[in-house]
Order: sequence, then C-alpha cells, then structure tokens
Amino acid sequence: MPDTTTPAPTEPGAIRILLADDHALVRRGVRLILDQQPDLKVVAEAGDGAEAIELARTHDVDLAVLDIAMPRLTGLQAARELAALEPGPRILMLTMHDNEQYFFQALKAGASGYVLKSVADRDLVAACRAAMRDEPFLYPGAVTALIRNYLDRARHGQETPDQILTPREEEVLKLVAEGHSSKEIADLLFISIKTVQRHRANLLQKLGLRDRLDLTRYAIRAGLIEA
Repeated sequence: MPDTTTPAPTEPGAIRILLADDHALVRRGVRLILDQQPDLKVVAEAGDGAEAIELARTHDVDLAVLDIAMPRLTGLQAARELAALEPGPRILMLTMHDNEQYFFQALKAGASGYVLKSVADRDLVAACRAAMRDEPFLYPGAVTALIRNYLDRARHGQETPDQILTPREEEVLKLVAEGHSSKEIADLLFISIKTVQRHRANLLQKLGLRDRLDLTRYAIRAGLIEA
C-alpha cells in the first residue's frame, strides 16, 4: 500500500508534490530524487489514479507526478480529473513509454511535461521546476513529434489562420512562448508592462487558452517558434 502517513514538515516555499505510481520501488526511487532537492518535497503518494485524485483533494499539493499505466484510473484519466480542479495542481507525466500517442494524450489531458523514467534522474527535477514556472518540459523525441504534427497539419491545410492575431499580439505571443517575462517583453517591444499583460489577456481570450503553457503549444503549432 502507498505510504500516505503525515509527511515531515516541508521547507517553506518548497514545491509540494503528489507522486502516483503503482510500483512501490519506483515511487521510492523517484521520491529519493525529488526529496534530495531543497525546493521539492513529496507530501503524498498514491498507487493508482483514483487514489491520486482523492489525495489531491485532501492534501495541499502544487504538482502531481503521474505514471501513465496504473490500475483503477490511468495517469491520463487522473490528469484530466486533476486539471479540472480549482485550483488544480500542475501535472507531469512520468512514464516508461516513449510513445507519440501517449505524449499527445498527456498534453491534451493538461500535463505540463512528459518525462521518461529511463532518464528521470537527469530530467525530472528540471521538469518539476519548469512546470511550476508554467513552462513545458518535453524530452527530445516529444519535440520531434510536435514538429511532425505541425507539418502534418500544414500539409492538410490545417494551419491556424494568421489573421486571428494582430501583428503586435503575434510578437507578444512569440516572446511569451520563448520564456520571456512580462518585463523583458516590455523592454524588447518598448511598451509598458501593463500593455504586455493586456496583450497576454487578449491572447488567452481570443484563442480560448488558459495559461502560458497553452500559449507555447499554440505558438509551436502556428510555427512561430521552433520546438
């Protein structure tokens, strides 16, 4: 059974993590990787997707790290439920599957990143921090899949119409997707921070998107930035 006992006190400001995987040994290894970092703390563990949702509702969690293949509810199903919570945690998928279909399903379910277990010791900590900055974290094969997906859409005439956005909004979108802060964008475009924030709000409303991660995905699909 997962260890859901009361955790040790968390460092002030640390990212509080819910870890879900049906293999206790995997959870133990991943927890060791995360808890070694002063800004990361696993506060709850689940052995399946349904339990992950229950714990997210009863624990103060900033980030959920979910395996894809789990009993009762899969990580993808749990991600969809967690993404609907208000406020909901950021979501990372941690999986052994280097699989384009799973990858795109994870993005659609609301995941901020997709990390392979085979390189978790190298990538997971950076992915957790990126998720909390509203930045996507994708392994190299996933980036290739995004580019291929965009090219396929372009070949079938499914590009997003350019006229949806004004030239200035397109400039702001590109800089947001490249990871620039509102202040940096204001300096680069010689406009005020309030104007940048207004453009960001207009972009989200026009495109029906929720956050910076969604804007980055849109920019990749629209060919504004290289994945």
